[in-house]
Amino acid sequence: MCTEPKWNTGRIIDGMVLWLSLGWVFASVMVAMLPLRSQYVPGVLLLLAAPILIVLISRAIGFWAAFAALLAFASMYRNPLRYFWTRLTRPKEEHPL
Repeated sequence: MCTEPKWNTGRIIDGMVLWLSLGWVFASVMVAMLPLRSQYVPGVLLLLAAPILIVLISRAIGFWAAFAALLAFASMYRNPLRYFWTRLTRPKEEHPL
């Protein structure tokens, strides 16, 4: 009796999430070593990719790992997050004509 092997796609996806997460961490470290003017574009791309990765980590591993990733993300990107938070919550200044 010959049967086709059943691949466990869950393990493959978990492995991909792990490698994507490690790549994100190394990319963030490399961007941090760039001069400040060169950090903006890759930093914003990594900032936008982080929530997607955190959701993937939550689905692949569990809530505790996603919470740890969220804390690490908030620690690494605390200044840009603080900047965007103040821009969103600060009342807009009116300039006289």
